[in-house]
Amino acid sequence: MMLRAPAVPLITVDPYFSVWSNTDRLNDSDPVHWTGKPNTICGVVEIDGKDYRFMGTGGGEPLTQTSLDITTMTTTYTFEGAGIKLVARFFTPLFMDDLKIMTRPVSYLEVKAEPVDGSTHSLKLKLYASEELCLDKRDQYEVVTETLDIDGVSAVRIGSKDQPVLEKKGDDIRIDWGYFYMAAWCADVAGYKCTDTNMNFVMLEKPFEDRVLAVFAYDDVYSINYFGDKLKSVWNNDGKTIETAIREAFGDYDELLKKAVEFDVKLWCDAVRAGGEKYAELLQLAYRQVIAAHKAVVDKDGELLFISKECFSNGCAATVDVSYPSIPMFLIYNPELVLGMMRPIFKYAASDDWKFDFAPHDAGQYPIVTGQVYGSNAESYQMPVEECGNMLIMTAAAARASRDYSFAKAHLETLEGWTKYLIEYGVDPANQLCTDDFAGHLAHNCNLSLKAISGIAGMSIICDGIGETDKAVEYMKKAREIAIKWLLRASNGDGSYRLAFDRKGTYSMKYNIVWDKLFGTGLMPHEVFDGETWANRRHFNAYGMPLDNRKTYTKSDWLVWTATLCDTKADFESYIAPLWDAYNVMPTRVPMTDWYDTVTSAKVGFQHRTVQGGLYIKLLEYYGTVKA
Repeated sequence: MMLRAPAVPLITVDPYFSVWSNTDRLNDSDPVHWTGKPNTICGVVEIDGKDYRFMGTGGGEPLTQTSLDITTMTTTYTFEGAGIKLVARFFTPLFMDDLKIMTRPVSYLEVKAEPVDGSTHSLKLKLYASEELCLDKRDQYEVVTETLDIDGVSAVRIGSKDQPVLEKKGDDIRIDWGYFYMAAWCADVAGYKCTDTNMNFVMLEKPFEDRVLAVFAYDDVYSINYFGDKLKSVWNNDGKTIETAIREAFGDYDELLKKAVEFDVKLWCDAVRAGGEKYAELLQLAYRQVIAAHKAVVDKDGELLFISKECFSNGCAATVDVSYPSIPMFLIYNPELVLGMMRPIFKYAASDDWKFDFAPHDAGQYPIVTGQVYGSNAESYQMPVEECGNMLIMTAAAARASRDYSFAKAHLETLEGWTKYLIEYGVDPANQLCTDDFAGHLAHNCNLSLKAISGIAGMSIICDGIGETDKAVEYMKKAREIAIKWLLRASNGDGSYRLAFDRKGTYSMKYNIVWDKLFGTGLMPHEVFDGETWANRRHFNAYGMPLDNRKTYTKSDWLVWTATLCDTKADFESYIAPLWDAYNVMPTRVPMTDWYDTVTSAKVGFQHRTVQGGLYIKLLEYYGTVKA
């Protein structure tokens, strides 16, 4: 990868079990949680009796890092020093076609060494991990450590003594229950307290000749509070223990790594064909982040739930307008995960607690999913047109991608209610928030009206898929009528279209109409796409196009959606190049932000959000996944 990642993924399982490096060299800093708080892990290789550090800042002389490569599921560092070449590969097997493996909270570190001086060397791997991995903050609670033997696999675990399972919710917090594990075959393992830092650590040491495999694992026991039910994840819903999962992980490694290489090669080749090499690199970097900002659990009825965490936004869970931009990646690789995003919203909308005739914004604050928290349910903070349109588009897209309309049919009454809401209120939206709520309330929002048009068209697709032909025709007719009104009222008269119907000469990204192109519904004349993508170029800054004329900031997901309206690959790449440049030089060293300034490239807000799944929308178009 030529891109200098703003932050480098090391361990990426879920919103809590998440470890990153925020420097270019792995041994220049201690690893951190995606929130930026310390998750201290130190990696040392003892060479001929002397310690050399390859990860973190504690202990030993640093080896010289010579390369770093990031793929969809692996991060590989190469070092040299003391007569050897050392390769450290981090690997989290996030295969969306195998949810048992994807959700298994076990991440690998493979270390390989070979002499470069022609000599034979004595080698030992040493790993040290702090209590920060199992606490919100160091010293929060007393911790306990324990060593285990799992059929020849040596493991050590650490966890808080009190175990306050699912007692807290919020945004900038980390897990304070469950147990962190390190393990390797026939290793020396122990727990100890470091007098220098007053922190508790777990330690693993393993002599090796040319290769050693270690794993990091986390057993959170229960993962989500779902309307009063404490739910387990997919991997342990059938009663599997973390010890069994760790033991199985060692046996799976070579096969899973081979599968990961094959997956990455296909993604790379297809993404380059669709959008160029810089586009392909952005997809590679986003992949693990997008999945690991969710938790996949199983409810008491055996149905899959895929709960997102609105990272560094407000911590909302199952947020509709966060799910909506993320779905392109999941539509490609497993549409069932999109259904898992929507189930909490349908459940909450059907409850007595939801008083409105439009769709909710969220279903809780992670990891507590017990009802909307955004805006304290005040109507002025709702996003009625936004969320109704999102849910309709998501349902239609998932049905198209899976060629299965049974989920949509089961929720038909609710979907029809939301469609009627859009028909009544989506033509010219009143003063309200949209997903870009950080920009504030806006009346007569042209892009929000496009959301309504796309949502009504989505309902037509759903009706057609379940055999309700007459309704399908009627809904599509209504979508076309509103589209014609939109064309007349949104035009600036020069081929471009306004931010708001009453604001002549303004502009904004019209990302919501991309579904017209992807679905093939033909609601907008081709000239609309051409006019917009041509006119947008007048507004580009060094690091891309601003979201609209009000500020210089932009959103990465919406930028790629807007770029997907382009006719040619070259035009698409011209939108992607400044986005790639932004991440390449971004001074804010955090997991990919989706909200940054197009003049400075600096992060404005948000990081590690699932919305980067939206970058896959060009690949979704390339595959034709949601075409009729």
